[in-house]
Amino acid sequence: MPVMPMRRTADTSLSARFLPGVRRRCLWAALAVMGLPATGMPASAQGVEAGGSFDEGLTAVDEILAYGVADSLMERPYRLGEEHLTLALEEGENLSLLLERGGVPRAQWYVVAEALEEHVDLRRLRPGREFTLTISYEGTETNLDTLETMPDVDTIVIVDRNRDDGTYTARAIPNELEARHFAAEGRIDTSLFADAAEAGVPDAVIMRLIRTYSFNVDFQRDIQPDDGFAILFEQEYFADGTLARNGNILYARLELSGRDMELFRYEDSEGVVDYYNRDGESLRRTLMRTPIDGARLTSGFGLRHHPILGYSRMHRGVDFAAPTGTPIYAAGNGTIDFLGTNSGYGRYIRIRHNGELSTAYAHMSGYAQGLTRGSRVDQGQTIGYVGTSGLSTGPHLHYEVLVDGAQVNPLDLDLPTGRTLEGSELASFQTLVDEVDRQYSAALNASAIQPAAADE
Repeated sequence: MPVMPMRRTADTSLSARFLPGVRRRCLWAALAVMGLPATGMPASAQGVEAGGSFDEGLTAVDEILAYGVADSLMERPYRLGEEHLTLALEEGENLSLLLERGGVPRAQWYVVAEALEEHVDLRRLRPGREFTLTISYEGTETNLDTLETMPDVDTIVIVDRNRDDGTYTARAIPNELEARHFAAEGRIDTSLFADAAEAGVPDAVIMRLIRTYSFNVDFQRDIQPDDGFAILFEQEYFADGTLARNGNILYARLELSGRDMELFRYEDSEGVVDYYNRDGESLRRTLMRTPIDGARLTSGFGLRHHPILGYSRMHRGVDFAAPTGTPIYAAGNGTIDFLGTNSGYGRYIRIRHNGELSTAYAHMSGYAQGLTRGSRVDQGQTIGYVGTSGLSTGPHLHYEVLVDGAQVNPLDLDLPTGRTLEGSELASFQTLVDEVDRQYSAALNASAIQPAAADE
């Protein structure tokens, strides 16, 4: 179950119903001393006023006790019961400040945080993170009994107070999610992104779809009006029916000028996941065609007039315009052999993929954290971010492919495909294809009745 928002529940503060005999009369007298109303007070006690004398119904001992209760009530309210509240972390707030806002005693802040830190990195808490608190009141004593939070959609972390010794322990509980399928299809009139979104596909899923096809499709040149698309993907839901996250893309199809490009997600016997066509051939190539999401090709490979230098010279790469900060991906597996400022290229990374093939990325605003010269990177890994460093008129990625040290046109490079399934792996894959075909048909029929949930 997810951590659900809970409202404050009424406690039993000042509930005279639970204070028998002398204690009840003392409390009524204390309320009279404080000038507070006391519903249900007997007539003998209602005439008591602050500084006055008590009726015969109260003894001298009662009077002394009543004044003592009144003093303690003014210093620390006397409360009984418990309340539940859910608080979201505010901008600039840490866990201690949130606990203070919830009324948790200062003495418990550190021990609660110490227990929680076994499962949650408190340094990475972000505004909006919710914490559900159960707070108990026993007279003048206040305690945090439980704290719940959800560090990710798969896990609920609960911190419990031991009532015997006051210590706190934390435990992580798996969050059971229900997987459902969603399917969509349509024609491309404006763009794949716009038309898939119109069909109910969440933005994050569309971006993953584009990245998956980026090994084989140039989204600037290959897609034409009236091309088509289809997709089947998972969505995972909490037990209350709310969307937890969008899951894996199980199947997709692009119809490009009458040519169908299908892909199926398949995990092999060794746990390696890849996408294959219906014949069991991997769509993955040595390099991605476009190592950036949603960018616009603004300058191709070849002779051009340089906008800053003012004369024509060879443009030995391709330019993709995108907003500053857009992630840039490694086009293939390899090792970084240059990272730093490189003359007019500005902030620049070059990756060596094998003995012949390298790729280069220029004009970055910054590099991904932890990368240095010699770092190993995987295909699709974020290596930096779009910027306008060096000789640049605006934010864009300048991308080059080098074969034996010489730049070649990345868009014309024909690279070999990856693995082809055989034997028992191919048989398992074909069984999966049949099942996915059934799931797609069922989900498409269901989607015609029930639209997809909103994006994450």
